[in-house]
Amino acid sequence: MSKERRRTRVSSTVDKLPDEVKTELDLKLADTANTYAELAEWLKAEGYDVSKSAIGRYAIRSTKAAQRVAETIQRTQAIAQAVEAHPDLDYTKAASMVLMDGLMQRVSTAEDDFAEMPLDKAGRLIASLSRNATYEKRVRQDMKKKAELAFDQLEAELMAAIKQHPELAGELHDVLARAREKVLTDGED
Repeated sequence: MSKERRRTRVSSTVDKLPDEVKTELDLKLADTANTYAELAEWLKAEGYDVSKSAIGRYAIRSTKAAQRVAETIQRTQAIAQAVEAHPDLDYTKAASMVLMDGLMQRVSTAEDDFAEMPLDKAGRLIASLSRNATYEKRVRQDMKKKAELAFDQLEAELMAAIKQHPELAGELHDVLARAREKVLTDGED
């Protein structure tokens, strides 16, 4: 079985331009009035032989990279706002949601990447996400059990302390039952 070479980094004629020329090209690309043919002629006049198609490919790569950065900043700001608005938010759950969102976007746009991805790597990614979901369920169940034990212990201690007052014991039992219900149902969200 022959291994196919996978390109991980693009190196074009535009990438080989000096930084100051590339910066000026980026500025000219930002102005949509400039055509790729005009930019190729400008570069040729500057002493660099770059085709209009190379400029077009570079512009597409640059635009995609800028979009990814903008989307990442937007998601990060959304998380920061959510955390600010809800200080009791589970940060690991928020991070997992961002990771899942990024993976889903990648999945929806990367058919070629998946065709090249080894099955064992895809399996590890799926297993990792599954483990995270299982871990989250286990932590919730553990916290619920601990809360139930704490309420049982608290109720036993308080009931022992007020045995002589049956009416208070009944009221205390009702208050604890309501508190237990609120704590255990709020934790399931």
